[in-house]
Order: sequence, then C-alpha cells, then structure tokens
Amino acid sequence: MKKNIFGMVTLLSVLALAACGGNSGGTDSSGGSNSATETEDISSMPVEVKNDAEAIKGGTLDVAVVMDTQFQGLFQTEFYQDNYDSQFMQPSNESLFLTDADFRIVDGGAANLKLDEDNNTATITLRDNLKWSDGEDVTADDVIFSYEVIGNKDYTGIRYDNNFTNIVGMEDYHDGKSDTISGITKESDKVVKIQYKEVHPGMMQAGGGIWSSALPKHAFEGIAVKDMESSDPVRKTPIVFGPYVMSNIVAGESVEYVPNEYYYGGKPKMDKLSFKAVPAASIVEGLKAKQYDLALSMPTDTYQTYKDADGYQILGRPEQAYTYIGFKLGTWDDKEGKVNYNPESKMADKSLRQAMGYALDNDAVGSRFYNGLRSNATTLIPPVFGTLHDTEVKGYTQDIDKANKLLDDAGYKDVDGDGMREDKNGEKLTINFASMSGGETAQPLADYYIQQWNEIGLDVKYTTGRLIDFQAFYDKLKNDDPEIDVYQGAWGTGSDPSPTGLYGPNSAFNYTRFESDENTKLLKAIDSKDSFDEAKRKEAFDAWQEYAADEAFVIPSLYRNQVLPVSNRVKDFTWAYDADHNPWATVSVIAERSRQLRGNLLGGATDFRPVGPDCRGFP
Repeated sequence: MKKNIFGMVTLLSVLALAACGGNSGGTDSSGGSNSATETEDISSMPVEVKNDAEAIKGGTLDVAVVMDTQFQGLFQTEFYQDNYDSQFMQPSNESLFLTDADFRIVDGGAANLKLDEDNNTATITLRDNLKWSDGEDVTADDVIFSYEVIGNKDYTGIRYDNNFTNIVGMEDYHDGKSDTISGITKESDKVVKIQYKEVHPGMMQAGGGIWSSALPKHAFEGIAVKDMESSDPVRKTPIVFGPYVMSNIVAGESVEYVPNEYYYGGKPKMDKLSFKAVPAASIVEGLKAKQYDLALSMPTDTYQTYKDADGYQILGRPEQAYTYIGFKLGTWDDKEGKVNYNPESKMADKSLRQAMGYALDNDAVGSRFYNGLRSNATTLIPPVFGTLHDTEVKGYTQDIDKANKLLDDAGYKDVDGDGMREDKNGEKLTINFASMSGGETAQPLADYYIQQWNEIGLDVKYTTGRLIDFQAFYDKLKNDDPEIDVYQGAWGTGSDPSPTGLYGPNSAFNYTRFESDENTKLLKAIDSKDSFDEAKRKEAFDAWQEYAADEAFVIPSLYRNQVLPVSNRVKDFTWAYDADHNPWATVSVIAERSRQLRGNLLGGATDFRPVGPDCRGFP
C-alpha cells in the first residue's frame, strides 16, 4: 500500500509539517501546522527592481548571504569550488564574456570571442581599457597564465577537465613534456588565439568549453602553483577587474568592498558594499528589522514567512540548478585525472537505483515543502535551457509497486523475514545515505527519503548517524568516503547546458564516479562539431538524457526556482540572466541607513551552527 508523506499520522509527518509551518497557515489532519499550502508562480515575479525615486550619491549597500556554515574564502575563479564563495565574488570577479538570454556569448563585455569552426580556433580579444584593480592592464599574458595554472600538474583546484585537454598541447604541458601550451599563442598584448582539437557550439555558451577568466600574473609572481590556493592573492587581497574590489575580509564571515576606480564600465555608484554570512534561522528577523538590502541564497522552504515582508519587493527567476540523488559507483584517480568506475560496487545494479527513485514522491515534496518553488525533476538538463530539455523523458515519479518489482526481479529478497531485503547473495544489505544539514526542511526531507526506502525493504541509514555540514559533506564526496553509498546534493549548472563537466570521465565534479563507453560517446556527441547543426545538437542532448535516466547513476529530484528579497531602498538593480552590464556596477540606493541600524548590523551575525545548505556551485 502506498503511503503519503503528508497524510501519515507519524512522528515524521509531524516533523515535516512543522518544518513547513512557521507561525502562519492552516492545519493538516495529522495535527501539524502547515503554511505551505499556496504555490507560487515564478513567471509572475519581476526580475528587476522597480524604484522611481532619485538615488543618493554613494552610500552603503548591506547584503546578506544566507548560509549555515562559514565560506571557504577562495576568491579567484580558478580556485573557488562552492556556491557560497561564488556569491561573495559577484561584485568583484567578472567574467571575460557577456551573454544573452540564451546564455550565449555576445560582444560587449571585458573581452570578445570569435570561434572559427573551420580551423578549430577561438580568439579572445580583450578590450583596450580593461585594467586590474591595482591599475595594471589586463593583458594576453594574464589570460594565458590562467590556462597555465589550471593545466599545471601541481594545480590544486578542480577545473582541469575535458575542456582543457581539448586544447592542443595541453596534455604535454600537464605531463611536464613541454614548458608551454603549444596550442595557445599570444597574437598581441590584447589578443590570444587558442587551437583546439575540436570545436563545438557549446563553446559559445558561458562556461561551455572556453575558459572565461584571467588571472593577474604579476600578483602571483614568486608563488608556486601548489601554494596558490592558500596565498594572499586568492584569500586576502584578490586583484580583480570587476566593479568592486574586496577591501576587508573577515574569514568565513563577511567581506566589504569599495569601488574599483579602474573598472572599465565606469565608476560604480555605491561607496561601499557589505556582504555578510547570515544563518537561515536569523534572516527573516533580519529582513523584518530592515537590516539588509538584499538577501542572496534565500531559502524557499520558508518563503511564506517573508513573502510579504514590509519594505521589500521579491524578485524571482528559474534557477540554473537541480537537486539530485547520487549513487557512489567508484573512486577518483588523482594521478590519471579520471574516474575509476567499479562495476562491483554496492550500488552498481541499476535496478536498485531505479527502485530508489520510484520510491519517492517529489511532486508532493516540491509543493508542500517549497511552496511550488521547486518541482519534480525529470532529466539532468533543467527546463531553464529551453528546447534542449527533453520533455519526453518522464523521469522517476512515485510507483511503489514498480519499485518492489524491480528489486524482486533483480534478486534483492527478504531472506530472514525481518522486513528488510538482503543483497543478491543473501547477505545483509545496509545502504549509507549522506545528506546536508541546513534550514528547516533538511532533516524532515531526508527522514522522508529514508522512510520511503525502508518501505520498499531497503535498510538505509545516515552516514555518520546524522546530517552533515556543507563543507564536510563535500569533502567526503570528493575524497570518496566509503561510508557514502547514496547522497543528496544539488548542482548549479552555470550557463552551459553540456553535462560533460559534471558527468564526464575526466571531470573531478563527477562525484558518482560513473563511467561507461556509451556515456562517454553520448557526451562527445553533445560536444562535437556535428552539433553546430541545431537538429543534431537537440538529438544528441535527448539521447544522453534518455540514457542517463535509464542508468540512474544520478536521479534528478527537484527543479528549482530562486527568489531575492530586495529593499525598497534599492534602485537600478537587475537579476536578469541577460543583463547587458554587471548589476553591481549600477546598483544604487535612494536613502542612507540610520547610524543606529548600521551599528546593529555591523555587530555581526556570527551564530554559525554546524548546518549547511543544499546547493553546490558550478561555474
């Protein structure tokens, strides 16, 4: 008999409903308070601030980054790894390229890009007035230096993947056979040409195969590549070419910014920006007290508690992200820089993985936990990518009978009569599940997943016995902790729909460690020259989505929308993906804060609890 997450009169049901509840809303027949009964239409929300009042000169903008952990503080694009550092880098670290509504690279940004399909080359031309925040020119040497750092054998980051090995001469450079990358040439002080083994249409997407950052070579003089991640130019005094520059960093807690006087887009309007890490438990009260002008990474599970916050307007947009269930299927080979798939791993039988997908009702989760701001996911290419999302793939919706049959047919039987299935050899089967702590929903949602897997006879227990802090969670995934068999994570996809950077055999982000000849072949088809034909590109994306859904090495669970509370004090800010400028360069305010309120704000929200979010950044 199917059980319903919200209709069961159990302790789990009460926890789930309370997590969605807050102090407003109706009641459920189970007795739990539940406010998440209204669903929101993200398409009706604005993406730009509406404010006709006149802006004051200067002022300070106070921004909350909602997080229940401390940020790592890796403030160069070559080295950062998670969504939080990315949030803190927004005002300072700008991409080389500007993009349109389809996330395609267009002219007009810090640099222009020209792709030559016939000759397999890309030409990057920096604008003449592009300078670093210390006044030095951004040059071709800085662009090349970024490639040299990522390609160096001592590089400690996670960006070296197929996009870099596709460059002629990169592998010889990485292996120490050459002191330079033969396929990268400096045409002039402002022009770099890159020779690729093969070009594909994804290279015209932001983050789609052509690296979109430069690294100030002069700032790293005398610093070995192996030491760069811990160096001052990464952690304490990053030199950038965005509209603002970091002026004061309190490790793990806050960052202050002042205008970059050399910014090519003209002088920014604010005197100072103040970004502060704020726990999810504190942010709603902070908004009610009007402490913050914007709140980034705002949790959607508590949307009802702040949707009508006085003095704020709510911006909304589809998120370039999805939540997923991942299965550990191997390890990462650091020396070879590739996945080692283990066909004998505990979760290697795809029938087992598929059954776990069919046990879950993510439509109900999205509606009741997230006010409809999340919805059941079907493929690993989210709908934000338009026609490349395959609507024919239905994914995994709850079907307990089908889940049980899959397990029965695969040989997972309850041999000893305790209600839990043994493995195919009749031995005890315990599946270790890792999920992140953070926010009101994390625990009841993870409890629900475990309950549903128990219902189909799978003995699933928490890795470490509890939810895991964000940083510790990803450390365990990256290091292939043997205590993790299944995990719940989330990916920010960035602006490139190609899944190769997440699921390719040479991608360090491929945390499941799944690899097959067919998977590699299908990914190569997506990133091939044939895909310049739009019909063939669509065909390649569809074929991979269908294959990935069947193999279920990752099961997408929720598509996500995001919301951004913005104070009525704010003017000239856009959240549109296709903005033709850096929004932090133009943001302004119409009034200054009171001295008393500023004092309260700068007192700091430092109540960091050992909890974390459910989203992982990916450039």
